[in-house]
Amino acid sequence: MKIGKLIVLPSIIILFCSCKEGKTKPDNNTESLKKTPYEYVNTFMGTAPLLDEKIIGYKPPKDWRVWAGLTYPGASLPNAMVQVSPITEYGTGAGYEYEDTEILGFAHTNKGHWNLCNLPVLPLSSNAMAPYKGTFTHVDESASPGYYQVRLQNYGINVRLTSTLRAAIHEYQYGEPEDKRILFDLGTANNPVSDWGISKVSSNELSGYQKVGRDKIHFFAQIDADIDSIALANAGKPKRYAIVHLNDGDKSTVTMKIGLSYVSAANARLNLEEEVGSKTFEDVFGEGKKIWSDFLDQIEITGGSEKEREIFYTSLYKSFLWPALRSDGNGDFIDEAGNVQNRDFHYYTIPSLWDTYRNKVVLMEILRPEITSDVIKSLMDRGEVTGFIPTFFHGDHAASFIAGSYLRGIKDFDLGKAYELLLNNAYKEGGPRPHIKEYIGLGYISDPDIEDPNTESKGKAGVSKTLEFAYDDYSLSLLANAIGDTERQKDLYDRSKNFKNVFDKKANFMRGRLANGDWITPFNPEYPYYEYMYREANAWQVSFFATHDMPGLVDLYGGEEKFEEKLDSLFTHKWNPNYIARNVSGFMGQYCHGNQPGHEAPFSYYFIGKPEKSQAVIDELLANYYGIGEEGLALSGMDDAGEMSSWYVFNALGLYPFSPSDPEYLVTVPIFDTITWNLENRTLKLIKEGTSRELKSIMVDGTETNGYFIDHTLFDKGGEVIIRTGK
Repeated sequence: MKIGKLIVLPSIIILFCSCKEGKTKPDNNTESLKKTPYEYVNTFMGTAPLLDEKIIGYKPPKDWRVWAGLTYPGASLPNAMVQVSPITEYGTGAGYEYEDTEILGFAHTNKGHWNLCNLPVLPLSSNAMAPYKGTFTHVDESASPGYYQVRLQNYGINVRLTSTLRAAIHEYQYGEPEDKRILFDLGTANNPVSDWGISKVSSNELSGYQKVGRDKIHFFAQIDADIDSIALANAGKPKRYAIVHLNDGDKSTVTMKIGLSYVSAANARLNLEEEVGSKTFEDVFGEGKKIWSDFLDQIEITGGSEKEREIFYTSLYKSFLWPALRSDGNGDFIDEAGNVQNRDFHYYTIPSLWDTYRNKVVLMEILRPEITSDVIKSLMDRGEVTGFIPTFFHGDHAASFIAGSYLRGIKDFDLGKAYELLLNNAYKEGGPRPHIKEYIGLGYISDPDIEDPNTESKGKAGVSKTLEFAYDDYSLSLLANAIGDTERQKDLYDRSKNFKNVFDKKANFMRGRLANGDWITPFNPEYPYYEYMYREANAWQVSFFATHDMPGLVDLYGGEEKFEEKLDSLFTHKWNPNYIARNVSGFMGQYCHGNQPGHEAPFSYYFIGKPEKSQAVIDELLANYYGIGEEGLALSGMDDAGEMSSWYVFNALGLYPFSPSDPEYLVTVPIFDTITWNLENRTLKLIKEGTSRELKSIMVDGTETNGYFIDHTLFDKGGEVIIRTGK
């Protein structure tokens, strides 16, 4: 998707209040540069509440916590099965809210999406009484990748946590050795628990499970202290928890090693023996620190401020906590039909594709191609059962993910089978594309005529679906071309133009239509909906989405001048503070950075030859929408399995996968002086020359490019990109 020659204007045009708060001057002192990428990661980033009403866009109703951040500070390895983390409140996304002062337990799974938070445990002292809550302050709390520590003040217990791929180690230092207990709060998780169990296996071993929805999570635990008894909470009510009483010897520090499995307790034990065995807490933590260090060291940076380096490496870290491993060390996993299977790949969760297809899975394709391959095979395995490759939440973005992966050189999967399943998605009812017959027949998806619609009104989200299906059609057309299916390639490519069918030239917006073709009235482009016409957005926020055909989109608006005028308004037309949608926050005008729809809009100026305007928006977002608030720990919206973080990573580095299924990257001005991608047997180096934020030219291996894109082949072979700016 190349565009014309690089157009350079004589001066940068600033439309926005650029980078006054939050933007700090470069700090290149020798001491700060001695810090390693690992040491820059702040795992508490995204846990603090978003309180700034200027960023939120409205005054939150009483007792509302804006859905921003929703991250957790606990211990995990990249894309692991286990994420062991403190829980301060259930049903709150990641379960941990920075402003809280009580910990309810330490759960073993997490995502930040109101599910999981399974198998919570909490050490108790002799004075502990229900309801069980450990008090804490941040003064007595610390964390880093693969590690978490906190002192439970009221219990006098210091807790340390670390983990492997499928197991965790808890270390409890009791202030009093008498009456040491551990709460297994197995009746509680972020979703309703339908069944649970726990039993004593030997003098110091336990096994059990927790069933939530379709998942049954098994555990096997070893404690370096004898178990006296297990007390179940009854009192005439359904059992909610168990308390394990330990021997009252003079041992004050107790270590519990716990393995997980989604298959069986026997596999949980096997995972524990293989990954932990006789290793100490320090052994496991040291191994995890090396894994994270090796991963983070793949991107080496110079320049920028301390804050920018912290946000960058933290964002890189948070981009690789999901998708999560679901197969055991012996290869076993539970398939989509509920049967135990064993394949020649590691089985992973669905990678939250509506959130992450835009950028995060592309980062995974670059830095973890072996994981990417296994994730694709996991999706295909589900498709073998259902007949369709699954998506997540909305759209059909497995098409973009698989096409982009294949075109970036990840080819060790059955392309023919993947293509066949994706064709089912694109042409057959019953799969991840609801209303597909209407989409094919009308060229768009209609919405019902609702009298006095409000934010909560239920519809088809027809505009959003039409726009996203059109992009998915384009993505699948790329695979059709690769496989040589010219008939489908043409049909899918033609369908990719369907975004034009929901553009109302009179209103100058993407707008909902009735089945008879009429535009939906009344029409307020500023009003946000959860799933009426738009999905978690308003008309402003989706009206610049045609990443596969930006010239066609510009034409819809009547040419470059009118497109620019409309785009200017997107970032300057004030959000109405009376319009409240809890997961839509972080505004710059009508643009919402706190939720995914619209994340491509800041780059749209490139397609009318004015990259300096895009850069002004990008710089404002990088400086003032991440690491904000009193503690510098808030985000302007949900991290959504790492998508917000990945957006930061790419733009801080000066590259963005504008059309993620295309193997190319839009070049922006990085915030760092040099960036070195240390990939296997090759390096790609980006050098920023000049001190301004105005893009002048792009040199690739000594040759000036004619456009704004660089090709993915640079990641395959290595090379050097010089991004020249004004002085």
